[in-house]
Amino acid sequence: MTRKTVLITGAGSGIGRELAVEAAHRGYALILAGRTLDALKETELMAASDACECVRADVTLPEGRAALRAAANGRLDILVNNAGTLSVGALGVLEDAALERMLMTNLAAPIALSRDLLPALRVTQGRVVNIGSVFGDIAYPYFAAYSATKFGLRGFSDALRRELWGENIGVTYIAPRATKTGATGAFAALVEPMDMILDDAGTVARQAWDAIEAGKREAFPKGKESLFVRIQRVLPRLIDRSVGAQAHTPAVINALSNAGLLPKDQPESPTHEL
Repeated sequence: MTRKTVLITGAGSGIGRELAVEAAHRGYALILAGRTLDALKETELMAASDACECVRADVTLPEGRAALRAAANGRLDILVNNAGTLSVGALGVLEDAALERMLMTNLAAPIALSRDLLPALRVTQGRVVNIGSVFGDIAYPYFAAYSATKFGLRGFSDALRRELWGENIGVTYIAPRATKTGATGAFAALVEPMDMILDDAGTVARQAWDAIEAGKREAFPKGKESLFVRIQRVLPRLIDRSVGAQAHTPAVINALSNAGLLPKDQPESPTHEL
């Protein structure tokens, strides 16, 4: 029996690396994609796979996606759009380069790569997996642009699932909460004052693969976030009040200020009711 092949973007670190390791443990052949070949080779070593191809590719560029299409060679069982980037802070401190990088990597690239690999996925009646975030449901202050990209990715997942209805190609949206990866440093100042729970990347990967293999349409972490997502979808004003108030506590404002994540002309925290 031919083993199934999974292509994972952003496989050189963080969740992507752990997704690759877990996939190898479950018997998948791997196509690992990322911008740094050495990092991909480290993932390959950790995965200990006897069926692994590393492809240096920037998924935001047509030539990078073309390289991945060539690696799939006309047949692919699972595409995991995992590559992502994060910049945090008050909107006033986010520069154009950071906005463009998040929009291209987190949203435009998964859409384009899914389009390019649909023919290969049709051959196997495969599955598109988009790694989003709880912030794709609960829009978080100081993560505004990042949240926007993940909201977009969730919307794309729903739309693509409906577009492919009847073709037996699945679409799964995975929404982890904050995870311990190299990207954590970008928001380290906010972890304690905003009471964030950080999950282990290996745990996220195992739960993601459980959802993928079960054919789920979406998967959220166990805990309070799942409840908050349900509330957000029916009573968003309650989340406005809770998260809005939390975002303006002195501890959060001080942490942002000390980390240089507030504009110099930031007004004092509002006291009006949200």
